[in-house]
Amino acid sequence: MFNFINNFMRNAEQAKIENSASSDEGKQNKEEQQKKKEKKYLEQEETDEVKIGGKPELSEEEVYSMAVEYINKLKRANADSEKILKKLDKYINDFNVKKFMKNNPHMTPPDFYMVMFNETERLVN
Repeated sequence: MFNFINNFMRNAEQAKIENSASSDEGKQNKEEQQKKKEKKYLEQEETDEVKIGGKPELSEEEVYSMAVEYINKLKRANADSEKILKKLDKYINDFNVKKFMKNNPHMTPPDFYMVMFNETERLVN
């Protein structure tokens, strides 16, 4: 009778050990398969292009029209000062789009406004 109980307990323990061993192997296989899939996706992944601001670059026409619009806003804001208006007129007449874009490559709209503010601040003050 004791042998039956001992054998039963041994068989139960062995079954637990075998089940845990097989489940460990199953987990390892799943982990390995997951790693292989991830590696496969990483190898196939295209290179990411990062653009600061995430906006498209401006063309020459867009830069020129934005510059004229920006200067006109400054003129309206400073309509009472003839001296500032003359400076702004001179700036827009001498504005060279190609040179501006060469000095500031890959410009997006936020970049444009930042550069224009820096360039026209001395004219307004």
